[in-house]
Amino acid sequence: MGLIKKPSEIAPKGTISVLVYGEPGIGKTTIACSAPNPVLYDFDGGVQRINGAHQVPTVQISCWEDVNAATEEIDREMPWVQTLIIDTAGKMLDYMSAYIIKNNPKMKKFDGSLSLQGYGVRKQMFVDFINRLAISGKNVIFVAHEKEDKRGEEWVKRPEIGGSSAADLIKELDLVGYMRAIGKQRTIAFNPTEAYYAKNTCSLPEVEAIPVVVDDKGDAVGTNNYFSLVVDRYNQYQIAKQRKTADYAELMDVIEGMIVECTDAETLNEVLGKLGNIEHIYNSKLIAGGLLNKKAAELGFKYDKLSKAYVNA
Repeated sequence: MGLIKKPSEIAPKGTISVLVYGEPGIGKTTIACSAPNPVLYDFDGGVQRINGAHQVPTVQISCWEDVNAATEEIDREMPWVQTLIIDTAGKMLDYMSAYIIKNNPKMKKFDGSLSLQGYGVRKQMFVDFINRLAISGKNVIFVAHEKEDKRGEEWVKRPEIGGSSAADLIKELDLVGYMRAIGKQRTIAFNPTEAYYAKNTCSLPEVEAIPVVVDDKGDAVGTNNYFSLVVDRYNQYQIAKQRKTADYAELMDVIEGMIVECTDAETLNEVLGKLGNIEHIYNSKLIAGGLLNKKAAELGFKYDKLSKAYVNA
């Protein structure tokens, strides 16, 4: 079998990459930990704020070397891990900065921050780490706080991830969810609006209520499985999309076969009638109409809008 596959032969991705961001205390880390068989890379102590019933295996990061060591340990000794959680992406950049300065003090400005060259090194380090996670064969969930920026005359919520790193990350993701409270109900939105950044590649609802897993008293009252269900829905969407693409290819083969057999106005109009009764997929109706018009022109006929049929040109 060749390496180049037809659209209908392309295998579903199988894993999902997500960014969750939103208001402080809205439960971002808890919902991230609802993904299947996760390990939490805890950069900012978020695990301490999770109800004990919903805590997961965790790497408590103290320096960037912990990240490399933990990732190698997972690859080597923990085949059951299905999801890696980065909490938070913004804090992770701080650990990268400290690592860069530690290994090359010349990358530090007089005020202790990174130099311009240092930011360039960090940007590449960040991109390399994203790519490393992308080929890990695991789901990846990034957690971030929200920030508010001016866009024209409007204010827009966006992930708090330093510099251009947010754009570098978002372009690689399948989903970006913005969490906020509407009244007392926690929600997550995947469709972008003028008010916040989001991304939705698998037709999830525009805004969805998040199930209550901890009550007002701090007691665990539900199963924390939201992102496990999202992963299932994403996989089902991929499979359904693949089947639809296969059906599209099959339908186009049938349509092209009918058009090739046309020899006169009678057969052209017969195919025209059949095309009107077919349940079309994607843009098959538009493509079929173009192919039929082309065939008609080759035979010396044209479509007459008044009679809605092909006539002698």
